[in-house]
Amino acid sequence: MWRRGPAGVVGGVVVAAWALAAVGAPVLTPYGSDEQHLQEALQPPSVHHLGGTDDLGRDILARVLYGGRYTLTLALSVVVVAGATGTLIGGASGYLGRWFDEGVMRATELVMAFPAIILAMAIVVALGPGLLNAGLSMILVWWPQYARLARGEVLAVKHLEYVEAATALGQTSWGILRRTILPNILPRMIVLATIDVGAAIATGAGLSFLGLGATPPTPEWGAMVSGGRDLLAQWWVATMPGLAIFLTVIAFNFIGDAAHDMMDPKSPGTS
Repeated sequence: MWRRGPAGVVGGVVVAAWALAAVGAPVLTPYGSDEQHLQEALQPPSVHHLGGTDDLGRDILARVLYGGRYTLTLALSVVVVAGATGTLIGGASGYLGRWFDEGVMRATELVMAFPAIILAMAIVVALGPGLLNAGLSMILVWWPQYARLARGEVLAVKHLEYVEAATALGQTSWGILRRTILPNILPRMIVLATIDVGAAIATGAGLSFLGLGATPPTPEWGAMVSGGRDLLAQWWVATMPGLAIFLTVIAFNFIGDAAHDMMDPKSPGTS
C-alpha cells in the first residue's frame, strides 16, 4: 500500500488526524468554541493560545478543532447523500433506458449547465442561510455527476454474460440492478466520491465565507476565514482555518488519486 500510493497514506493520516482532533476537541483544548476573553482579543500565537485569538478573545485553535465537526460533517453528508442518490438514479436510467433514461439525462444536463457554486448560491439564497440549507443546495447540484457516471458504467455492463445469466434465472429488473450490476460499478463510484469530498469541503467553506452557510457564532472554517478577512494585520485569524481547509482538501485529493490508481487495472503496481 505504501509503495503503491504513499500520497494516499499521507492523505489518510491527515484526514484521520483531523477527524480525531474534531471528535476530541474538548480534550485537546481547554477552551470552548465560543468562549470569549475580551481582554485577550487579537493576541498572536503564543504558549497560551497556540493559534492566537480573534477580535472577541476566542481561541482560534479551539475554534478550528471544533469547526472540523461542522465542515467535515457537511462535506461527507453531501457526498454520501448525493452519491447514493445519483448512483441509484443513474443506474436505473442506464438499465431501464427509453423515456426514463431520456428524462434523467435532460435533468442532469439542465443542472450541469450552471456552475455548481453559482447554482448552490442561488438555491441557498432562496432557502435562507444555514448549514442545513447549504448542504441541501450542494446535494441538489452534486448528484448529476454521479448519475452520469453510474449510467455510463451500467451501459457498459448491462449486456455482459453475468447480467444475462441473472435475467435467465428470472430475477426482476430491480433485483438485477441491485444485486448484480450496482455492486460491480461501486468501486468507480467510491473513487469519485473520495475525490469529491475535497471539492465539497471547499464549496461548503465558500458558501459560509459568503455568509450563506454557517452563521455566527458557529465555528465553521469558511465562516472563520470570512471573519478574519478584514484583520490583515492579525494574519492568524484567517490563516489558521484557511490552512485547515487547504490541508484537508489536499489530503482527500491524495486519497482519491490513490484509490483511483489502486482500482484501475491499467495502473502500474495493481494486480
